[in-house]
Amino acid sequence: MANTAAPALALLPKWLDPEHIVTSLGPFAMIGVSLIIFAECGLLIGFFLPGDSLLFVTGLMIASGAIDTPVWAACLILTICAFVGNVTGYWIGRKAGPALFNKPDSKVFKKEHVDKTHEFFERYGARAIILARFVPIVRTFITAVAGVGQMDQRKFFSYSLIGGIAWICSMTLMGFFLGNIPWIKNNIEAMAIVIVIVSVIPIVIEYVKGRRAKAREAA
Repeated sequence: MANTAAPALALLPKWLDPEHIVTSLGPFAMIGVSLIIFAECGLLIGFFLPGDSLLFVTGLMIASGAIDTPVWAACLILTICAFVGNVTGYWIGRKAGPALFNKPDSKVFKKEHVDKTHEFFERYGARAIILARFVPIVRTFITAVAGVGQMDQRKFFSYSLIGGIAWICSMTLMGFFLGNIPWIKNNIEAMAIVIVIVSVIPIVIEYVKGRRAKAREAA
């Protein structure tokens, strides 16, 4: 595959460049991508990983033949990894949460924050969990926060699965079907930036709605 990196858009270190990650892994690309998706969705240290653009590039590589896994199989495998990652993150939050929030002298980890988190997920659970899948960083931390807030397990796992299917399939299939369009194929880094910006839009909309609602209540 030709070098598609535009120097002006080289905003990430090479080891975080989705195209570099996939191509450097060679025949182990699907294994590497699966582990990265799991880490980003479940391990707090994975918040910096390029999930959206990595899925897009994976779809593109499947379409070009660089990855020989069928696209349907890739979507299935990656959805499972995303879901298992969420389950892991949830239990990390649920088990580690009490130790963090039971410190009376803590200025950050307060019991009232857990109560507010629990109330938030009970009220906006479905929308919050599903939308968070499409927002970098948020999708990593929201799973642990849901565990800390002790959101109902069945509800959380159900919404995580729905969100995981929507996120994995939309991003991977977008790369698979659009990746061979010449402009997109030659501007992968630009597309990665566009994907991240578009991913943040739902949360911005929710934030604006929340501010307007508070303004109306104050009035």
